[in-house]
Amino acid sequence: MKVTVFGSGYVGLVTGACFAEAGNHVVCVDIDAGKVERLQQGEIPIHEPGLDEIVRRNHHKGRLRFTTSAEEGIAHGLFQFIAVGTPPGEDGSADLSHVLAVAETIGRHMADYRIVVDKSTVPVGTADKVRERIEHTLAERAVKVEFDVVSNPEFLKEGAAVGDFMKPDRVIVGTDNPRTAELLKTLYDPFTRNHERMIVMDVRSAELTKYAANAMLATKISFMNEVANLAERMGADIEKVRVGIGSDPRIGYSFIYPGAGYGGSCFPKDVKALVHSAGELDFDAELLKAVEAVNKRQKQLLFRKVNAYFDGRLKGRTIAVWGLAFKPNTDDMREAPARELMEALWAAGAKVRAYDPVAMGEARRIYGDRPDLALVASSEAALEGADALVVVTEWQEFRSPDFDLIRDSLKHPVVFDGRNLYDPSLLRTFGLVYHAIGRGEPLVA
Repeated sequence: MKVTVFGSGYVGLVTGACFAEAGNHVVCVDIDAGKVERLQQGEIPIHEPGLDEIVRRNHHKGRLRFTTSAEEGIAHGLFQFIAVGTPPGEDGSADLSHVLAVAETIGRHMADYRIVVDKSTVPVGTADKVRERIEHTLAERAVKVEFDVVSNPEFLKEGAAVGDFMKPDRVIVGTDNPRTAELLKTLYDPFTRNHERMIVMDVRSAELTKYAANAMLATKISFMNEVANLAERMGADIEKVRVGIGSDPRIGYSFIYPGAGYGGSCFPKDVKALVHSAGELDFDAELLKAVEAVNKRQKQLLFRKVNAYFDGRLKGRTIAVWGLAFKPNTDDMREAPARELMEALWAAGAKVRAYDPVAMGEARRIYGDRPDLALVASSEAALEGADALVVVTEWQEFRSPDFDLIRDSLKHPVVFDGRNLYDPSLLRTFGLVYHAIGRGEPLVA
């Protein structure tokens, strides 16, 4: 089948590459000429395990093409996927300008029947706006062309996106047209052959499903962080509590790991957008506001622990930071807890020696060269001359470090573990002071 994807960012590139891997002919359209040129040369702009190989293979075989020509893309594909960014505004609302610009472009060049698919995460009612924009543009051209607008939200986890697309838990399709649903079913059949995973519903329900899913996962994280902070004050170990409640199948173990707060491009943005949408309907989304507030406080917790340990005297000290990305297996630092930590440390007069297996380039892009940040080549190098170690991202290579080396390298033998990677009793045997999340006496009130 012929597929066009507008946007070659995270969602668009994964979508286009995986459709091509199944034998479809895909054209990815992007307004960034430099990005298109790099993609044509096999350079992948994001870190996503397995994606580079799929992109290069299908581009080499001619099934995956990249272009800046919207007209070429619209002429190519029966399916027109919109996978452009919807950045949050200051009020938390989702910026739909890029989505509607693509809709207008489709209306300007469309000559035959097209299925326009909203793949971007968008507020409820966006499909109606896309339809209206296309209809208005067609009317300006004084032509009539049949088209459908479908909601098909993505459920891709950064770091596991290729696997999520190739073997999805579910494929949500929002449409009121049975024929369109059948065409989408044909497109997705290669990915759902072992088990029927397509769920068809009305468009608005599909749009809300995406927001509700991310808001639910964010709620679980904030709830667990809230209980962790309570456990710390009660002398309980949140990791034992986690195992105890996770064994209940109604709760399960997913997304109940306490830590330094959630980040990334999805959860923070989508919770804010859902709160904003509720406000527009004169509904006070109290629970979602609390989820957001708890997460904001949690992202400040590591700094507060470090600051309390050193009695507020951080000026001139050096802190080693392990992990900069908001989660493992990605270089994404958007809304990352490490950013909150480092910026607070700098404001207090401290220096940072940081290491991340893949996000060093992204850190340089964000912060540039500054005297209070040393981006080093290894976790061991980060320890050199540091007063303390803070673990922020749970990369696999941080799970079994050389604790003797950590103790001997640090000026103060103290580890702040924002992901509860280590056994407190084990670290004590190595002579290390250990402060984690929800595991012992609180350093902060």
